[in-house]
Amino acid sequence: MSIKYKKVFLATSWKKWYIFSVADKIPLYNRIDGRENDTMDNVKAERKLHVFEKFLTLWVILCIVAGIILGKFAPAVAKYLDGIAITVNEAPVVSIPIAVCLFFMMYPIMAKIDFAEVLKAGKSIKPVGLTLFANWAIKPFTMYAIALFFLGYVFTHFIGPHAHDFVKLPPGADWGVGTRHGAGLVVMHHSGKMLLIPLWRSYLAGCILLGIAPCTAMVLVWGYLARGNDGHTLVMVAINSLSMLVLYGPLGGFLLGVGRLPVPWQALVLSIAIYVALPLIAGYFSRKWIMQSKGRVWFNEKFLSLLTPVSIIALLVTLVLLFSFKGEIILTRPTTILWIAIPLFIQTNLIFWITYILAKAFKFTYEDAAPSAMIGASNHFEVAIATSIMIFGLASGASLATVVGVLIEVPTMLFLVYLCKKTRNWFIPERMVS
Repeated sequence: MSIKYKKVFLATSWKKWYIFSVADKIPLYNRIDGRENDTMDNVKAERKLHVFEKFLTLWVILCIVAGIILGKFAPAVAKYLDGIAITVNEAPVVSIPIAVCLFFMMYPIMAKIDFAEVLKAGKSIKPVGLTLFANWAIKPFTMYAIALFFLGYVFTHFIGPHAHDFVKLPPGADWGVGTRHGAGLVVMHHSGKMLLIPLWRSYLAGCILLGIAPCTAMVLVWGYLARGNDGHTLVMVAINSLSMLVLYGPLGGFLLGVGRLPVPWQALVLSIAIYVALPLIAGYFSRKWIMQSKGRVWFNEKFLSLLTPVSIIALLVTLVLLFSFKGEIILTRPTTILWIAIPLFIQTNLIFWITYILAKAFKFTYEDAAPSAMIGASNHFEVAIATSIMIFGLASGASLATVVGVLIEVPTMLFLVYLCKKTRNWFIPERMVS
């Protein structure tokens, strides 16, 4: 049988299940009558993190160092690039170099999504429903509450009760100097209008943007490492991408407004249009055209392998530029990253356990429960970074907070993968359900 893409194949003899890989046809998960077979380790078939994904925390740390050096010895470079922007009413709206960088950070992710998987959602309505409920009805609000509690109360003294941040005016906002909007005051800063807000609220904004961005990229790896149902993960990747187009703007605008950070939801919709919809459309049509002309195998093995370095370089360049603005804060207050990381870590674990326990209550198989919990726990940090840069600016505390989400993503999710494997016996074996 020719296997061009991942699927589940049930052999006709003795209930022997195989899950095959994308291209190499090697059995990745082999169970006979419900018992795991360790031979997959012998054939070295288990999927592993790529070098970039495995050492993502290290790359972020290196970007912090490079950004600090750039900000110390060549601060004009990042300011010049960020200053090449489209302005509306004397306020910068879109930094063109950063927009290009962010587009190439997002496009490879969108090109990997197979939206045909959405049609399979009806076959697993309960896992899909639970994942959507966790992503949109629970996660955004728990993120807001946890971040507000820690950043607004517990860590305010350490962050600086009177520390302020200069953020961009929302795109299209024509606010006069000296007017107050929410917790912010419009001031002139570096020959342009800026909004002066408490620093901890800027960090809160970044956490909110992370909380409303369900993961659609690395969750494929987390679900697989936990030996979950890859089919469910693929369905949710496609559904999450589509649901963000509808829910990200209104929900983000509401929560930022509750946090006294006046950002019209239309501005968030504009951000989603530029950094999600545009790469999504480009990814969909390029995927369709390339597969028609070159075939699925060439697309998966050749084209996507060429795109991966593009996405990596775009992300790393963006991080270096961001940290070139925040080098002084990191040098003078290095614990700032810790104050932001703590609520993010607690939020990730909380959502994981809420979804995981609900999956057990609804009598899911482990293969459906694990990816459901992983999808809810992880964040689409690329979207959060892109949105925070467009809405609040490259030099904002909100953008720094979204990058802290990148910093803790890999170690936290690998820890949760370990917990999944250790608690597999909590769930009904798949063979009994079948």
